[in-house]
Amino acid sequence: MESRWRRSLLIASSLALLAGCTDAPASAPEAETKPPAGAPENELFIYTVWPAFYVKEDIFEKQIGRFIKKKFPDIKIKHVHWDNPGRQYKDLIAAGTIPDIVMDDSFLNVQRYIFDNDLQYDMRELIKKHNFDTGRLNPSMMERMKNLSKDGAIYGLPFQVADYVLFYNKDIFDKFGVPYPQNGMTYDEAYELAKRLTRVEGEITYKGYSQNPGHYMNYNQLSLSPLHQTENKAYMTTDGWKKLVDNLRRFYDIPANQFDTVEKFSQGNIAMAVAASDRIAKFYEDNKNLNFDISTVPFFGDLPDTRYQPNVYSMYVTKQSTKKDLAFRVIDYLLSDEMQIELSKEGIIGPVQTDAVKAAFGQNLPQMKGKNIEAVFYGKYAAAPPAREPGLTYYYVPTQYVFDPLIFKESKDSLTALRMTEEMATKSIMAERSK
Repeated sequence: MESRWRRSLLIASSLALLAGCTDAPASAPEAETKPPAGAPENELFIYTVWPAFYVKEDIFEKQIGRFIKKKFPDIKIKHVHWDNPGRQYKDLIAAGTIPDIVMDDSFLNVQRYIFDNDLQYDMRELIKKHNFDTGRLNPSMMERMKNLSKDGAIYGLPFQVADYVLFYNKDIFDKFGVPYPQNGMTYDEAYELAKRLTRVEGEITYKGYSQNPGHYMNYNQLSLSPLHQTENKAYMTTDGWKKLVDNLRRFYDIPANQFDTVEKFSQGNIAMAVAASDRIAKFYEDNKNLNFDISTVPFFGDLPDTRYQPNVYSMYVTKQSTKKDLAFRVIDYLLSDEMQIELSKEGIIGPVQTDAVKAAFGQNLPQMKGKNIEAVFYGKYAAAPPAREPGLTYYYVPTQYVFDPLIFKESKDSLTALRMTEEMATKSIMAERSK
C-alpha cells in the first residue's frame, strides 16, 4: 500500500537531500551523508506543525528560538510552520527540504504524516549516545511515544502537552448561587451542576456545560482505541464505547444545552467548558474581562482522579537529517529543567514536572494570578491504548462523527451511532488497502 504522502516521498527520493540515506536500524552504523546544497553546516531546520501557535514567529522566537540561540550561538535556526497551502509535509518533501526536527501532534499526525512519509527515525541510539535520561520525563507521555511501536522504538520525545481542564465562568455561578466546581469532581456531579446552570433568561441562553466530543473520545479516560488491536478494522461497538458516549450525550440532552463550540466560552454565556490548557491565553485575549477560573476535568466515578490521555506534542529527528547529533543536542536542551521552567512560566505544560516546574506555571501570564493552578497537575493520566500488531493499516477514525451528525443532527441512539462510525471507518481502511 502506498499513501499519497509516500508517493510524494518516492518522487522526491532522487533529490540530493535524500541521497545516501539508509533504512538500517538505529543500532547499525549510519551511512555517510552530506547536507543539501546551499544549507550551511550549522543550520538546523525546525518544522513545527503542533503546537499551532508557533505559526506566529514572534511566539516561536519568544518561547524557543531565543533560548536556542543563546545556548548555541554558533547554530543558525531555520523555522517553518505548517501552512495550507505551501508548507505542508508534501511541499517540503517535493522541494527536497526535509527538516532536521519536526514538532507535531503524537496522536493525530505521527502515523499519517511522519510514518507515511518515511520520516521516522528510532532515536534510541541518540538517547544512549547523549546519556539522555528518559526517566526524567512524565511516564504517561513516554508511554504514548513507546506505544507507536511494538518493538520498543522511540521515534520522538514529548515536548509539550495540551492537557484538558475545566474552565468555568464565576459570574454565572454567582448569578445563580451555584457552588464552584472542585478538583476531583465526577461527571455525575458536573451533570447536576449543568442542569442548574442551563437557563434561558430573555434573549440570553446560559449553557451549563460544553465539551468537544471528538477530543473527549480521542483522548478518552477509558483508554479505548477506535481501531482493532489485531485486525484491519474499526472496533467501537463495545460496552466501553457505549458508556463513554452515553456519559457525554446526557449533558446535551438537557433542554437548552445543545452543543456549542467551547471557543464561545469567552463570550460569557457558557458556565463550564472543557478545553485545552492553551486556551488559558486564548480566552484571555478574546475577553480580558472574563471572570473565570479552572478546575479538573470531570472524572468517572469508577476511575477517580484519572484525567484524559496526554495530548502530546513531541519532537522527532527525521531519518533524512544529516545533523542528527546537533538536532538531539537541541532537543536535550529544550527538555532540560531550565527550559521546562521557562516554558511553564508561559503556561505551557511539559513532560518534566518537577516541583520547580509546577511552581513556575503561568508566572508570565497576568490572567493566572490567583487561579487554581493545582488543577493543571491534578490526578493521573489515563493510559494510552497499546500498540497494534505490526503491518496493520492505520486510519484516523473521526470519532466526532458519532455525535455530529449522527447524534446531534440525526438523533441516533448511541449504539447505532457507534456502529455506523465503525462501519464507515472499516470501509475506509479497506479502500486504503485496496489502492
